[in-house]
Amino acid sequence: MIKFTLKCKNDHQFESWFQSAAAFDKLDAAGMVSCAVCGNGSVEKAMMAPSVRASRNAAPAQQAPSAGGGLSAPTDDRARAIEALKRQVEENSEYVGTSFAKRARDMHDGVTPDRPIHGEAKPEEARKLIEDGVPILPLPFVPSRKSN
Repeated sequence: MIKFTLKCKNDHQFESWFQSAAAFDKLDAAGMVSCAVCGNGSVEKAMMAPSVRASRNAAPAQQAPSAGGGLSAPTDDRARAIEALKRQVEENSEYVGTSFAKRARDMHDGVTPDRPIHGEAKPEEARKLIEDGVPILPLPFVPSRKSN
């Protein structure tokens, strides 16, 4: 995992974790990286300093306490609101993983009973659901089941 400091064309800076630098490049090229503040899709890596210890024997820097299994505690109002939304969604809906598009379509078509779900869909699957009138909403967080 690698953490990048990112900046949108509206000059908002935010941090995000990616599996690798190549994973960031792939997601960015596919238009799947957007500003955490305004949602703008024009995002680039900002200047950042690496986290380096003085020596192998030195103790690592203290990290902020974890919030709900995340990497660090929310530090501003937006991050706290997203964390609260994440908690609400995960406590009140079923995680269906990569079968989200199929299950959402089945509920919309009356094949299965309606119930609150969340999961993952490829961009083309999500686009097709929206075009077909299936009510879906992208979430501004990675589900806990996808976190390390």
